[in-house]
Amino acid sequence: MQRRRFLIGSLAGLSVAANAQNLFGAALAQAPLPGLPGGADDRVLVVINMQGGNDGLNTVVPHGMPEYYKYRPTLGIAPGDVLQIDRNVGFNPVMKSFKSMYDAGNVAVVQGAGYPSPDHSHFRSTEIWQTAEPEHYETTGWVGRYLDNAELPENNLFNAVALAPVLPELMIARRVDVPAVAALAGFGLSSDRNASQRGAFAAIDRNAGVPFSSPYLSTVATIEDHAQRGSEELPKLIAGYTTSASYPATPLGRSLALAAQIIGSRLGTRVIYVQHGSFDTHAAQKGTQDRLLGEFSDGVKAFYDDLAAHGNDKRVLTMTFSEFGRRVAENASRGTDHGEAAPMFLIGGGLRGGLYGEHPSLDTLDNGDATFNVDFRSVYATVIEKWFGRPTKDVIAGTFPTMPILV
Repeated sequence: MQRRRFLIGSLAGLSVAANAQNLFGAALAQAPLPGLPGGADDRVLVVINMQGGNDGLNTVVPHGMPEYYKYRPTLGIAPGDVLQIDRNVGFNPVMKSFKSMYDAGNVAVVQGAGYPSPDHSHFRSTEIWQTAEPEHYETTGWVGRYLDNAELPENNLFNAVALAPVLPELMIARRVDVPAVAALAGFGLSSDRNASQRGAFAAIDRNAGVPFSSPYLSTVATIEDHAQRGSEELPKLIAGYTTSASYPATPLGRSLALAAQIIGSRLGTRVIYVQHGSFDTHAAQKGTQDRLLGEFSDGVKAFYDDLAAHGNDKRVLTMTFSEFGRRVAENASRGTDHGEAAPMFLIGGGLRGGLYGEHPSLDTLDNGDATFNVDFRSVYATVIEKWFGRPTKDVIAGTFPTMPILV
């Protein structure tokens, strides 16, 4: 039994009024973290998992490459419909809100992200992206390792938050507990849902006369205490935030609204995880992907409008990933099968927007797949070193060059 295997609960809809006398007020009063560049102690990373394997070729469309239309006679997006970035690539036409952010210099597109000898299994490739370890199995996530080594306040229960029903592997740490929060109404212990159960559980919690000994007992008690207090304090801490944007009425929109409230509440949260999908479009891809990309585009635009209204847009970096792209050729069901390289997005007011890396060639394919040009661990290294000001050596195995995206 390990601390990182415990999940606190679920939540959805936030705001803040911190009481300096309580635990969280004390955590927020801590001195800035050591070793960070100016202002980096207040920075937040939001990670959006486009789960299921998003088709990169119909997200950042290579409209200037004739091979794209040869391989996609029905799924190919006509050049006149593409939201053109340049004469070679552009965004899917449903991403108008996102394109406006790109035009304002607030989006960096990392083309052709992937890793050597890619795995086409959802489970293994998801694990690789979340642990940053393609060569062997790892028991902690890359964000979890960052949290373990970032010298964050130990008494802050919200150093990181997963806006998901289950804690994702990338946030599994050895020393830092991360709550998994899917809906505010359900955030807490199931025993608290009626008065008699709540009283019985509290009585057990207070009882020091345990009829056995265990090396894990203190860990269990600590996490139980964190869950209990966290579910009681969080609604109070977020109660003063006023949303300043109109979010789409979608799961992603609600999660991003919650993320903005957590950030605006200044709880000391450094990383927030959000999930969107599924993008596993083996058949009838166009309708599903267009809907999901439209929700992503509008949701992220509302999120940054909300952040900007509260002066938070430059202290929040958003990064997207998906476990793989899709194959270059469409299949007989007007969908696409599991592929390899795909774009990643970095979004925010504190970066240098534009295109990074080269779009994968469609002339030379690897057994029907576009090959990667940028190792995704270089993107992670850029975030760790340039955004958080931390060394990568305790987070990512190996050495990967950073990219000139972050100011």
